[in-house]
Amino acid sequence: MSIPFLRDDPLPPGTVTQVAPGVRRILCDNPGPFTWRGTNTWVIGQGRVAVLDPGPADAAHLAAIMRATEGETITHILVSHTHRDHSPGVTALQAATGARSYGFGPHLTPPDQGGEGGDHSFTPDVTLADGAVLEGDEFRLTAIHTPGHCANHLCFAREDGVVFSADHVMSWSTTVVSPPDGDMAAYMASLGKLAARDAHLYLPGHGPPLPNPAPFVAALAAHRLEREAKVRDALRAAQRATALELVPAVYGPVLEPKLVPAAARSLLAHLIKLAAEGQAVQDGESFEPR
Repeated sequence: MSIPFLRDDPLPPGTVTQVAPGVRRILCDNPGPFTWRGTNTWVIGQGRVAVLDPGPADAAHLAAIMRATEGETITHILVSHTHRDHSPGVTALQAATGARSYGFGPHLTPPDQGGEGGDHSFTPDVTLADGAVLEGDEFRLTAIHTPGHCANHLCFAREDGVVFSADHVMSWSTTVVSPPDGDMAAYMASLGKLAARDAHLYLPGHGPPLPNPAPFVAALAAHRLEREAKVRDALRAAQRATALELVPAVYGPVLEPKLVPAAARSLLAHLIKLAAEGQAVQDGESFEPR
């Protein structure tokens, strides 16, 4: 099943636009292979507002957030997860506003255990468990723990069917799932958890807003299951292989060399899931079919 990605995104970095009642989007100027055109910062409410994902430590982006909320009071700073393109901007925004920060918790994987992409300096002032409700003057948000991309990942849902899907569901690309902080079994379970909600609009961490998200989420899930089947078949054919060794069989010979390491991380996530389900056996970096 093909995934109907949205890659037409004309919003200039540093500008603010209203995307739904009570929701404004500010795009950070940090484009890249994993951030697309940049990180989305969301301003929720009006007057007394919440800011979701201040982004990296970036003076120009902080200035854009302050311009967008001029004459208002930032009462809550929300963090979807502790990757360096989402949470480091909290420090400067707190210094400028005095607002408290909210998130699931600190980054859960140490740098020497594969957590090198994490922001290990961030600890929220207020921790949010799955199902926690945040209320402001003009917003009410439910935190949804959605591990998979990152172990401490949260989505936030409004009662009107708007879901801030962060990096769990992005409109422009599939989500990176890189062990050990990334977990494919958890990612698939979290996809199902989000799909069970009645939502009409996803507002992702990267890429434009995603209306009518249900078919998109179904396509994401089908894509992962198709990839898992290819991994299982490739492992059976090889009888013993590392994730890196399986990349050509699963992705084909035309994959750009610069994408091979990321592809191998994704395959490793699938292999670990298969091993946990009893369909493979792990021996160091190698796997064998069972």
